[in-house]
Amino acid sequence: MLQELYKEIVLDHYRRPRHRGELENADLREHLLNPLCGDEVTVYARFEEDKLAEVSFTGRGCSISQASASMLTERLSGKSREEAEGEIEAFLEMMRTEENEELGDLAALKGIIQTPNRIRCATLAWTAFKSGLRGGGE
Repeated sequence: MLQELYKEIVLDHYRRPRHRGELENADLREHLLNPLCGDEVTVYARFEEDKLAEVSFTGRGCSISQASASMLTERLSGKSREEAEGEIEAFLEMMRTEENEELGDLAALKGIIQTPNRIRCATLAWTAFKSGLRGGGE
């Protein structure tokens, strides 16, 4: 069943987060707190020319918020600023509407969210990264 596969993907990222840790000399550093549940995340990125050479995160919170941050780091690493903005917009749009197969494993986050208040958990890191890019990221 697809629902079970989605849970496994999210749990895997929660248990074994990718790119977790503070990034020294980050060009982008953005912290966001969800006051409703206390989840928090800080996203970091280092640019080499226009590419995201490194992306990482720190934070604490529910499995969804932390898994989503881990998935963000994998998804955005190596992308240009413009590509990253496009990926973020596509993900945020999917969380507002319906699953987008083109987003691959990210669809798992949409697939396991049963209540609207959990959407904020899944989008926390993405919203932080978007805000960091808008601030110039330098």
